[in-house]
Amino acid sequence: MQYNFFNKIFVLFFLLQSCVNSDSEKNTLNGEESARPNIIYIMADDLTIQAISAYEGIYQHIAPTPNIDRIAAEGMLFHNVMCTNAICGPSRASILTGKYSNIHGYYKNESGGKFDASQWTFPQEFQKNEYHTALFGKWHLGSEPKGFDIYKYHNAAVQQGTYWDPLYNENGKDVREKGYATNLTTDFALDWLKQQKTGKEPFLMLLQYKAPHRPWKPDSTYLNLWKNKEIPYPDTFDDDYKGRKSTAGDTEMTLDYLTRSDMKLKPPENLKAKERVQWNMYGAKAGEIVQPEGMTYEEGKKWRYQKFIKDYLACVKSVDDNIGRVLDYLNENDLAENTVVIITSDQGFYLGDHGFFDKRFIYKESIKMPFMIRYPKLVKRGSENRDIIANIDFAPTLLDLAGIVNSPKIQGKSFVPMLRGEKSSSWRESIYYHYYEFPFWHHVQPHYGIRTRHYTLAHFYYDIDKWELYDLEKDPNELHNVAYEPEYATVLDSLRYQLEQLMRRYDDNKSLEKFREISDKDFGNISERTESAEMIEDRTEN
Repeated sequence: MQYNFFNKIFVLFFLLQSCVNSDSEKNTLNGEESARPNIIYIMADDLTIQAISAYEGIYQHIAPTPNIDRIAAEGMLFHNVMCTNAICGPSRASILTGKYSNIHGYYKNESGGKFDASQWTFPQEFQKNEYHTALFGKWHLGSEPKGFDIYKYHNAAVQQGTYWDPLYNENGKDVREKGYATNLTTDFALDWLKQQKTGKEPFLMLLQYKAPHRPWKPDSTYLNLWKNKEIPYPDTFDDDYKGRKSTAGDTEMTLDYLTRSDMKLKPPENLKAKERVQWNMYGAKAGEIVQPEGMTYEEGKKWRYQKFIKDYLACVKSVDDNIGRVLDYLNENDLAENTVVIITSDQGFYLGDHGFFDKRFIYKESIKMPFMIRYPKLVKRGSENRDIIANIDFAPTLLDLAGIVNSPKIQGKSFVPMLRGEKSSSWRESIYYHYYEFPFWHHVQPHYGIRTRHYTLAHFYYDIDKWELYDLEKDPNELHNVAYEPEYATVLDSLRYQLEQLMRRYDDNKSLEKFREISDKDFGNISERTESAEMIEDRTEN
């Protein structure tokens, strides 16, 4: 009797313990227990909504992105995901930390120093929770990546990387690889994924492409993809910046600033290294307009756009091809069902919109980030979302998907409820934005602002004092500044109050003098490497 009693107690204890151990390997998203998901986070540098055919823009038929579109078709497509500072390094830091630039301390690329690697980042939390973790591709934060079992990132041209025969930092050691960067980075990722097949622990992989960042060098396969075709022009291509002359009209990122190198013109032979750099960089200064002799200004502008946009879209084509390789691998190895796949960028990008290339402004083309997610166990196929999401929300959302609850205080919020299709009455109705870098590169005035579903309000403050207000329902292209029109006085006052509240909430309510000091301050270089002439040319900009 006594033996049977203790035997039953032992069995019961064993079963309970097994349940506890099992629960540590599972989460309960959507009310159902499931194995902790694998996560593949794919980020392509300067990839913009206009270049992805799932968003149905002007390039959708001439330059479709079928593999990227697969994620949208099989998951959820987001329309209002925005960055908090539209430039590479600061946005990446916000994604990693879930915090604004004023909190994580990485404000700008040029003279922005290195990201403070002593801070908490979400990959570290995954690693602590027994995820296998890896980073491949572009890092561009200067400091050593933390939270990864293995990393291999671009380490030339101030960590911008080069398209051909790139130099990578592989776990602390520089390694030069032969080939095209987009293909190589995917090769590394697939090789690592193959090693995870036999492991019991889930994995987190950050696959971060250099492309389609400037200098837009396509793979040899796609050099002449649209040779005899004219790519369409955006509606705002001939923006005259009326009412915005001191802001949008006073930059160095119009198509007039595309260089000989951007246009893929060949320098004369026998130039010395420094002379070749100077020749290739011609066009980067005011008045140095690059175009064939005999063309009018209007003809030259279209000529520059056609070369730029074809190279950019060809780089996107390679990104799309390689994303297809990753998705095919997941399908072929029965990993698709339990793997979260995210495709996004570090910010948006201008493709001739407003006559620009590059990013930086609070305007929609640069602040909005492409974002889509596939997770068959949670996300409904073909669903869409129009809530205002910020890049600081990525970290808490990824942790939530993995069932990880131990994280420090961060400013972002998980949007997993939206992935379930739920509505939240407490979710944000606006986003706070702040851009600091000036004057190099591109001479875009530092500004902060607020964006809601219906309005954009921005204050440009470095050496001007200019407010801009756009009614997005009447003026979705943000062409007509109504900040000084009497009929918008009440709207302006309301938005300025909301903006002040957001600045307090995010602890960014400093004086304009303090903001200007940040723009002026030299925080140091991102890298101490001595660059060759080739690397300097490939750097082009941050």
